[in-house]
Amino acid sequence: MLGVAALGASQAADLAAMFKALGDPVRLRLLSLIASHPGGEACVCEISATFDVSQPTISHHLKLLRSAGLLDCERRGTWVYYWVIPAALQQLSSVLGVAGP
Repeated sequence: MLGVAALGASQAADLAAMFKALGDPVRLRLLSLIASHPGGEACVCEISATFDVSQPTISHHLKLLRSAGLLDCERRGTWVYYWVIPAALQQLSSVLGVAGP
């Protein structure tokens, strides 16, 4: 991380929460699936069938990703649509020293 400023306490806490949320394979797959979904957003109804866990479990994992600041969502009728927050991915990339898009 040459040329990068050291993290402050608040920034380190935010990033630690993001990395902790991504420490679960289901949540990491969810983030990847949503990020690669056409249109950049996905409905719980569309992604639940991809996993061998119940829809309430998927919703719980999505809530944790949202609480960590990685996803945002919007209710449309009876469904909730999720999308990745680009700034959060940029933060993760910068701390890992990965060039962003």
